[in-house]
Amino acid sequence: MAVRASMKKLWDVAVVGEIFIDHVFSGFERWPQPGEEHFTDFYVREAGGGVAITACALARLGRHVSLFAVMGEEDVWLKDRLRSFSISLDGLRSVATSTAVSVSISTREDRSFLTWQGANRFLPEYLHEPETQDRLTQARHVHLAMPVSRELAQQLFPRLRAAGCTLSLDTGHQEQWLLDERNWLTCSEVDYFLPNEKECQIMTGAEQPEAVFKGLAAKGISSAIMKLGRAGAAAWADGQVCRAKALDVDAVDTTGAGDAFDAGLIDALLDGAQVSEMLQRACVCGSLSTRQAGALAALPGREELKESYDRIRQQ
Repeated sequence: MAVRASMKKLWDVAVVGEIFIDHVFSGFERWPQPGEEHFTDFYVREAGGGVAITACALARLGRHVSLFAVMGEEDVWLKDRLRSFSISLDGLRSVATSTAVSVSISTREDRSFLTWQGANRFLPEYLHEPETQDRLTQARHVHLAMPVSRELAQQLFPRLRAAGCTLSLDTGHQEQWLLDERNWLTCSEVDYFLPNEKECQIMTGAEQPEAVFKGLAAKGISSAIMKLGRAGAAAWADGQVCRAKALDVDAVDTTGAGDAFDAGLIDALLDGAQVSEMLQRACVCGSLSTRQAGALAALPGREELKESYDRIRQQ
């Protein structure tokens, strides 16, 4: 799907969602069981949450990006970290509480989180403000890295559509949200809905891509991209399943790989790429992001992404 023509915009992408301070522990062969203590030499404190990871990944690819989130006013280092990626922080609101915190335990295959919401409690109110919504219309594409309430979608989406914005949605693992029938309409109203295989299974009860896409279509959702981790990704295009492969890398930390995938897909969307190319560029971007601990350290630039994309196409 090509990006619709529109007025001159301030940014290529506005990324909206919950921001966290991530404490990432990696290098484990398996997750600790109750009562166990595992030790590792691999720890990093990093800006986290889908909004930060996708925004930084898009900026690393050369896109003009604005980030819309709510953080604690005392965490100056977090702003400095985001500025190091040349992201616009005009949409980042500071409040008199602490930034949300997430602790990630990451293996080569997957990760688990413990999370405190902190300043993210104020995000819904912020996004309902007319001034915030006006600023979001200044982006070519708006990516929502959060479970959007039905009320916010009804208010915000028509304004963004009227301004010529394309939309993508990655709710993360929000089981109650994914099972709520009211939210299926929200998923159908974006250009791309971006769940992983576990989230697809929650919504449809199916595991195989073709059954998943048919299950989602029965709910009115026809624009889903199914993220499959090390198995790549799948989409429904021209009446059949379209697949893309993950890049073979020495994965160190999978935290944020799905959010980097989102960035690769949005970058390709803005280039007007076909679905097959969008999928493959997204898979490459997500794979490359796993090579170092922390979600931001290994994000690829445009040249590295292109070289890796060209190489996997020739295989």
